[in-house]
Amino acid sequence: MKALTLSTVAVFSLAFSAAAMANTLSKEEYKAAKDTIKAEYKAAKADCDRFTANRKDICIAEAKGKEKVELAALAERHNPGPKATYDVHMAKAEATYEVAKEKCDDLAGNKKDVCVKEAKAAHTAAKADAKAQMKTAEANQSANEKSAKARGKANEEIGEARKDAKEEKRDAAYAVAIEKCDTLSGSDKDLCVSRAKQRYGKT
Repeated sequence: MKALTLSTVAVFSLAFSAAAMANTLSKEEYKAAKDTIKAEYKAAKADCDRFTANRKDICIAEAKGKEKVELAALAERHNPGPKATYDVHMAKAEATYEVAKEKCDDLAGNKKDVCVKEAKAAHTAAKADAKAQMKTAEANQSANEKSAKARGKANEEIGEARKDAKEEKRDAAYAVAIEKCDTLSGSDKDLCVSRAKQRYGKT
């Protein structure tokens, strides 16, 4: 599950990396590039017809995800800023999550449940990181424009953002650990749950 998720992120990151290094676009260039992305999505979706069942669903999810990430990256090029960068990270998180969920459909029982929980955990972590990065960028941007007092406040906001992200990721990891305990029973399950609570500070 983790390898699949990481490979998906790597694919979606290509569009973002290329966009991040490029110059801002004119209105005409933006529209033309947007039309190209939409046309490529339609072609990719049509190509999914060569597959059947869940493999087709995965293909469509990958095509949709690629379109969303590329559109977000394009918007960032057109109008750069912390919020635009955040939108790119969120698009990547959503795209990866949707593909991961479809891949979980190839499994059954507890293996599928764990797969879904891991997908949600990765999704939660990606969103938390994106939020923390945006708040950090905004705080730094604001501090650069204001006094030393403002910079102190910015550092405080950055610390809070990172703390929130850490807590969200810990809660998601805890949910995965508890789901894995469901394969056990009796005292073994109780011990598994107890260890999970202790590890993630839920006691």
